[in-house]
Amino acid sequence: MLYQLYEAQRSLMEPFSDFAQAASKLYGPGAVWSQLPMAQRMAAGYDLLYRLGKDYEKPEFNIKSVKVDGEDVVIQEAVELDKPFCELRRFKRFTDEPHILKTLKSQPVVLIVAPLSGHYATLLRDTVRTMLQDHKVYITDWKNARLVPLSDGEFHLDDYINYVQEFIRRLQAEYGNCHVVSVCQPTVPVLAAVSLMASRGEPLPLTMTMMGGPIDARKSPTAVNNLATNKSFEWFENNVIYRVPQGFPGAGRKVYPGFLQHTGFVAMNPDRHASSHYDYFKDLIKGDDASAEAHRKFYDEYNAVLDMDADYYLETIRTVFQDFDLVNGTWDVKNPDGQVERVRPQDIRATALLTVEGELDDISGSGQTEAAHSLCTGIADSKREHYEVKGAGHYGIFSGRRWRDLVYPKVRNFIAASDEPQRRASARENLPAEDRVKPGQKLKAVATAAARKTPVAAKKAVAVKTAPAATKAPAAKKKPRASATR
Repeated sequence: MLYQLYEAQRSLMEPFSDFAQAASKLYGPGAVWSQLPMAQRMAAGYDLLYRLGKDYEKPEFNIKSVKVDGEDVVIQEAVELDKPFCELRRFKRFTDEPHILKTLKSQPVVLIVAPLSGHYATLLRDTVRTMLQDHKVYITDWKNARLVPLSDGEFHLDDYINYVQEFIRRLQAEYGNCHVVSVCQPTVPVLAAVSLMASRGEPLPLTMTMMGGPIDARKSPTAVNNLATNKSFEWFENNVIYRVPQGFPGAGRKVYPGFLQHTGFVAMNPDRHASSHYDYFKDLIKGDDASAEAHRKFYDEYNAVLDMDADYYLETIRTVFQDFDLVNGTWDVKNPDGQVERVRPQDIRATALLTVEGELDDISGSGQTEAAHSLCTGIADSKREHYEVKGAGHYGIFSGRRWRDLVYPKVRNFIAASDEPQRRASARENLPAEDRVKPGQKLKAVATAAARKTPVAAKKAVAVKTAPAATKAPAAKKKPRASATR
């Protein structure tokens, strides 16, 4: 019922929000009433009302170009794999400059696993934009559960883990190897996914970078952790789970609504948000367009939230924040074949591990992410690193100045130190011969479903030849030679 009331209120507020936007423009510079006394204050007040009452939709990544070796490289988004609850999104880089193309070809492949915890993957826009300078970048773009029809089935924490494994295999089949970066919530399912692949004897990512996640939520518990531990599982079932109302593709689906998650975000620091909105009002009056635009960009992202499938949300609460199954070694995951497998991080040996924490993180407390090292005992000490970012909060470790100046160089160098030459599965006609898969070259196969039934068989999975898949590159714009993507 609460969801229906929220939607009714939103629909009721929509015309008032539109009116406030129109009134703000009427009092704005150069408009009809701009010369009236107090016009600037009226415009600022109506603009603030509009932003407080408007509906915030999913933002765009809007990354059009990045600098690579000082040259502009055009970026185009493409959906590589479309799953019911997630899209594997690729950021293609286009150039027709031979020396830049050579650089792009040799750069590592990175899968960024974005959080499914209320905000859209676009929250990592700065992470993606920065990493595109030195990497081929893919990201998990999670879908709003209220837009997923009931006919597409349920979504569990196990499905999340299976998605991550499928995406890793996709990149390995295409390039021969990849690196994985997880930010906040996905650090736990990503560690589980890689652990299960290691236990089966599958090829693993070359590196895992885990940033600000609750690997062991018992350490330095935050307000987020305390809420999960102080309330029973039944309380969450009965108080925060609602069905999507009519009017949406996912009508009838049980979800944890995004507006409840947003309310929780704001409730953690209400004074800070109130002050921020008042500062925005004053910036509009002063005509400080730069500060006002910075406020708009932040809250366009912060206020855009999605619904999470109830099964996934509740299982995350129980597994990660109440039972601590990962650190206790009691986590069993059902694979796509219906078989139950135990998560064993100690089986990971070939993957290097970097953990990153913010000194002032109020979402994932100090030591929660670093705990991954105590679980991954099979990884050699020479292949591990931990980095604490002084003065950084939760968002500062993946967005903003500290991310770009402090964290990113550490992540980039860590990935580069473990990177290996790529073995392309798709021979593109426009690429030099040395970049194609040579005749007879083979890639290690993913263990088959039959092999997974016995650990011995999984380790003896037979290698298979890669399947060619032609990719057409766009025509060059500057010179009469073929352009290529990376």
